[in-house]
Amino acid sequence: MAKNTIEFNGIVLAYEDQGSGEPLVLLHGLCGSSDYWDKILPQLSKQYRVIAPDLRGHGQSGISDEPYPMELMAHDIAELLEKLHIPQAILIGHSLGGYVTLAFAEQYPEKLHAFSLVHSSGFADDEKGKANRDNGIAGISENGIESFIAGLNPKLFAPEHLETMKPTVEHIRQIGVATNPKGAMNVLVGMRDRVDRNQIIADAQVPVLLIAGEADQIIPLEKAFAEHGEHITQVTIANAGHMSMQEQPAALLEQILTFADRIYNK
Repeated sequence: MAKNTIEFNGIVLAYEDQGSGEPLVLLHGLCGSSDYWDKILPQLSKQYRVIAPDLRGHGQSGISDEPYPMELMAHDIAELLEKLHIPQAILIGHSLGGYVTLAFAEQYPEKLHAFSLVHSSGFADDEKGKANRDNGIAGISENGIESFIAGLNPKLFAPEHLETMKPTVEHIRQIGVATNPKGAMNVLVGMRDRVDRNQIIADAQVPVLLIAGEADQIIPLEKAFAEHGEHITQVTIANAGHMSMQEQPAALLEQILTFADRIYNK
């Protein structure tokens, strides 16, 4: 299905824009798209205006030749909100989307009512992580995006869900293999080179919701919950890996709505 599109700074950004009222912005993970949220977006949009973009290099959005630092991708979101005349929003970032959310929080704190990281963290890549990004870039260059997704996709789910949720696993695989290889490589560079932003979480002047998956193979609980404070709420989603929006959508929906209702005083 065709999405809304908007063009600025030489790139086309595709996005979903559903519902009305106070705004929620949903940012997907690596080699995903706004379709990652398809099990909860309809319910969220009954109460809020939900903006769910395809990040630069992903989904139906365009690509550009240079690497994609998190700051650049955050700037895309700021531009999108400005074009849509949304002065402030709640950002909810999944995995890569969480890294973009933290860059946004650092650069545009005045545009945030609150933010949430879903299966994400404030840590930079360690040396092993950087090497894995380089290997991913080389693998896509040499073998294509399908080979990269074949390695990534099983890690996104709680192990038992690879058998019990086969249609969902295949749905996410199909989203992944549709990612432009150049876009995936460019964003892997940006992820590899991102800085530690745990202090952004710790020092945030707005409420923060940290959501972790009980069986997440990519972001363990200790990384997801590294920061604590009165403004920070930590929630673990049971029986979920890295994809609670697909594995346990009702549980994630409840947490997002509870958080948003509190922020917007509903």
